[in-house]
Amino acid sequence: MPASDTATLLIHCPDQPGLVHEVTGFIFAHQGNILDLEQHIDPHENLFFMRVEWSLEKFTLNRDAIASLFAPLGERHQMWWKLQFSSERKRLALFVSKESHCLYDLLSRHESGELPVHIPLIISNHETLKSAAARFDIPFHHFPISPSNKVEQEKAQLDLLKHHHIDTIVLARYMQIIGESLINAYPNHILNIHHSFLPAFIGAKPYHQAYERGVKLIGATSHYVTTDLDQGPIIHQDVMKVSHEESVEDLVRLGKDLEKTVLAKALWWHVTNKVLVYHNKTVVFS
Repeated sequence: MPASDTATLLIHCPDQPGLVHEVTGFIFAHQGNILDLEQHIDPHENLFFMRVEWSLEKFTLNRDAIASLFAPLGERHQMWWKLQFSSERKRLALFVSKESHCLYDLLSRHESGELPVHIPLIISNHETLKSAAARFDIPFHHFPISPSNKVEQEKAQLDLLKHHHIDTIVLARYMQIIGESLINAYPNHILNIHHSFLPAFIGAKPYHQAYERGVKLIGATSHYVTTDLDQGPIIHQDVMKVSHEESVEDLVRLGKDLEKTVLAKALWWHVTNKVLVYHNKTVVFS
């Protein structure tokens, strides 16, 4: 086990005294060194949220034994909890169409080591970005989508994802509404980037609509995909000031920059196990 390997627990449960003491006591009892701990309380719903990460370098429990030994504590406090390890890098599939800005940004971050994931494949409904995949030596799979073959193609995509043990899908400007079978197979593990500060200008040509309205802010939103279109739990949003001096082309260019950074930051939080989903909201630990 590498010295850098860590374990992370994400927890939510009814709020009550002593929760931090119990969880940290479990870690301390097995000689774990806590590296990061954050908590949040929602007083309206009386809910406690927590993220704790600790080093496994001197931890006396085998990784496979941690979950079963923690389970009685979780049951006692009615906890929802998830255990994850930093050494188990997430396996991403990038879904793209024709726009390249988000794809190139994520691939560059991955190549530089900034994004700690595996990317075994890229899936697209067009062949436009096949050369981009080749440039980064990542297999490219083309699935043309039409109303008549959508169900069949998504089943083939799902089979391919399972074959490669994909656990996270990133819609890096994938201009297709994905079906329920794919969404249900990856709950809270499909990230999308939306070209506005939701809720805002929907449909085609959002920057043209923004220009016509004379907006003073443009934005981008990254969220998990659910069967309710663009209504999934929001992970990250950001805005940028603009003025009457910007043309439509300026808004498109600035908007693409914003989309890249918002998606990259949301994905970073996801792959470093810092996002806790509750109902249709997220708690994102810093």
